Parts: sequence; C-alpha cells; structure tokens
Amino acid sequence: MKTHSSRLFVLLLSLFALVGCDQATKVVATQRLASVEPISFFGNLFRLEYAENPGAFLSFGASMSEETRYWVFVVMVSVVLLVALIFLLRSYKTWPMPALFALVLIISGGSSNLLSRILNDGHVIDFMNIGIGSLRTGIFNVADMAIMSGVGLLFLISIRSPEQFDAVQTSQPSAE
Repeated sequence: MKTHSSRLFVLLLSLFALVGCDQATKVVATQRLASVEPISFFGNLFRLEYAENPGAFLSFGASMSEETRYWVFVVMVSVVLLVALIFLLRSYKTWPMPALFALVLIISGGSSNLLSRILNDGHVIDFMNIGIGSLRTGIFNVADMAIMSGVGLLFLISIRSPEQFDAVQTSQPSAE
C-alpha cells in the first residue's frame, strides 16, 4: 500500500511542479521579453522571443473564429485532460512508472497551456525558438516541451517493451 501511495505522490508532485515551472517561465517571459527584440544565444541557434499564440502547436487553429477556438482549445482540451487525469488516477497502481510519468508530462503541459489560455484571453504565451538560419522551430514554451517529451517517451516505451502494456491490460481489475 505504501508503494502505491508514494507512486501517486511522486506523480502528482511532478504534475504540479511542471505546471508551476511553466507558469513561472511564462510570467518571466511576459515581464522581460514582451517589449524587447528577440534575444539570441549561441550564434542565433537559440532565441528568446515573446509571442502570444491563439492557436495550438505551431499556431494550428489560430485562424479559427474566437468561439471555435474556445470550444476546441478550452472545452475539448479540458475534457481530454480530465479523462487523462482520471485514467492516471485509476491506473497508477498497475501501469509501469515510466509510462505514468510520460502521461504526467502530457497532462501537466496540456493543463498549463490550458491555464495560460484561460488567464490570457485565449492566448498561450510562447517564448523559445531553436534553429539554424531560416530552418527554425515554431515558438514554444516549457509546457510544449513537456507534452512533446511525454509523447516521445510513450512512443519509446511502446516500441521498446510493448509486452509490458499487454501484461498491464490483462492485469487490470475488472469494473464489475
């Protein structure tokens, strides 16, 4: 029993720490970067550049109407995150810890971007950019890195040890 509660504690602590870290960096970006030109490092390989993104990843959906963006990026994302959190709370005793941590990365990043969108009139604060010459990433934030890391980790786990997930699925207690 102690093992299960300590697993849940670590997962929830990680979730809140990641959301807090992302929110703190967005506050600093707003205070320090909003009114200045982009700041370059390492020969312009890494750039700090303030942006308010009304869309999702790489500004996907930015051209949608404000009402559509609200339904897609606030309502639907809230439902998906709630379902993922419920799944996490129901499976933390049986799923492998790396997979659970990957899910925490995705939930924390999504939750923090959702919170940012709610607090910033439908916009997410982005401020980092990486690239060489004209080949650059979109502008992103810590939450985006958490989401992409979680997706990448789940992908790696699924291709390296798919049998773990098969064993987990068959060992789930029935809902009867």
